[in-house]
Amino acid sequence: MCETGKTKVAFSAMLQKGGEAYGPFNKDIILAYNKVFTNIGDAYDSCTGIFTAPVAGAYHFTFFYHSGGEHPSKLRLFKNCERIVMTSDLKSGSDKADNGGNGVILLLRQGDQVYVRMAAKGYVWGDDYTTFNGFLIS
Repeated sequence: MCETGKTKVAFSAMLQKGGEAYGPFNKDIILAYNKVFTNIGDAYDSCTGIFTAPVAGAYHFTFFYHSGGEHPSKLRLFKNCERIVMTSDLKSGSDKADNGGNGVILLLRQGDQVYVRMAAKGYVWGDDYTTFNGFLIS
């Protein structure tokens, strides 16, 4: 059975940087995942990296990254200004690859913003290694 009139919201984006390392930076930055695969409802802004809830509801978000061992990596997902979940990897001094990710279901009000921040001095690899996704559940 197909529901009519129900708002549909979903996005999937990748940090496209030509397969190069992105970072490290001297301060925390919001990651602007600039290669957008899906943006149903146009709620994700690839210039800022910020998702803005067009309607209130329960949303599911995931984020994943890939990095090497030369620098630490710490990504944190925020709802407005509140840190919700994170993933991190310490500097190992080796060239071995590290991967991480996390996910969460959040109750959002219309206009709430969700984004991923990378901590100062961290870095990630661009392209298909580093992604940010979200969708409205109900």
